[in-house]
Amino acid sequence: MRQRIDPSAHRVAAGAAPRLPSLGEALPRIAERFSGFGALGLVVIDAQPLAEIERDYGYEAYCRALGSLGALAESLVQDRLSGDEMLVTGETGHHELVVLLFRSPADAEFYRAEIPLFVEGLAEALARHGHRVVYPYCRKAPIFGLGFTGSLRNPHFGVATQLRASLEEAREDARLDARIEARRRRKQLTGIVLAGEITSVYEPIVDVATKTVFGYEALARGPEGSDFHSPMSLFHAAESEGLVFELDCLCRRSGIDGAEGLPAGTKLFLNVRPTTIHDPNFRPEALIRTLSRCQLSPSDVVFEISEQESIRSFDVFREVRDEYGKLGFLFALDDTGAGYASLQSVLELEPDFIKVDRAFVQGIDQDSARQTLFRGERDRRAHHRRGPRHARGARDARVARHPVRPGLAVREAHPAARRLTPSAAPDRRRRSPILGAPWRRRLRPASTRRG
Repeated sequence: MRQRIDPSAHRVAAGAAPRLPSLGEALPRIAERFSGFGALGLVVIDAQPLAEIERDYGYEAYCRALGSLGALAESLVQDRLSGDEMLVTGETGHHELVVLLFRSPADAEFYRAEIPLFVEGLAEALARHGHRVVYPYCRKAPIFGLGFTGSLRNPHFGVATQLRASLEEAREDARLDARIEARRRRKQLTGIVLAGEITSVYEPIVDVATKTVFGYEALARGPEGSDFHSPMSLFHAAESEGLVFELDCLCRRSGIDGAEGLPAGTKLFLNVRPTTIHDPNFRPEALIRTLSRCQLSPSDVVFEISEQESIRSFDVFREVRDEYGKLGFLFALDDTGAGYASLQSVLELEPDFIKVDRAFVQGIDQDSARQTLFRGERDRRAHHRRGPRHARGARDARVARHPVRPGLAVREAHPAARRLTPSAAPDRRRRSPILGAPWRRRLRPASTRRG
């Protein structure tokens, strides 16, 4: 009989073991079937990436992810196979799932063709749905290596001895599979960076009071349909491969090049990192020449830095802010409210704009403590004549209308505020469009643009 997996296995209580039986617990049944059928097919799913979830979020989170991985594997077993199978967790100390397939040695076609096809289908399913296995702990599907082997029962050896040898062979295949996939992704990412295949979309930042577009934030995108379309996937991979600086330079160049023709009176928000000062194209003279070619001036540009990065480099940030501020550039502090040191960041850095994190803004209309903190910062900035706040994620109309609103620019606060991929560049002399006015232009990769 095929062993079924409880789909609710991902909802195990804290401290409980995963619902799947372990290899040791299932060994008597495995021995009986292995001896009865005379042959065994074995597939190992290397779940080592889930160890990171346990380290960061705890054992309960690990069990949820492992249960989701098991449910995905079981679903494929049901769809693709019709014999006698078992699904178990691996030996103690190994983060893995093991699919055991029992057939007669006479069924040579199964071992020769069907198991490889099953593994191929499992790889496709993991590529397509692997992100669900690790959600909400990770946004990008990790690499789950796959390995398989077959073994004929030899009564000269114990079942445990043969099983361990088969496991090691399949594990080696799984580790090799993971390394090959990691190398493929690295080559793909390197190719994207070398070819300059980064484009930008522009998300409107809306002035709630006037319902007009105050500015646009340039958001990087990798090639459509690739593993690296989302910026999170891009930078996560770049961090692993040591390509963050190169990718950051490319994204910034794409953001500036694609902004040519933005309506007059709107600001261009560009994400930067402390290491940006080492980019030759970011030096003041070169940057101003690039902006001039795109019909932009320094006062049109707001450099946006994440709170998490700036906290670790106050001196670097202030140095950049002072140098470029003299030329007319403005600065924004992103993700304020997401970290423990938010107030310190605001006081240390004195940015022109504060972009409040979504978690801080949501429900502020019902939270007097956050209202008080928000009003206090608003009044302090008004006294020092600093720029407005910018609240991310305030989609609720009650939040957008709340009395803390004066001087507040809200991103996506209105149903008509949508991301734009510009296609026919309007005259930059025109004023900023009314909220939701169409403005589209197809972007080419930065490397193919003139200049």
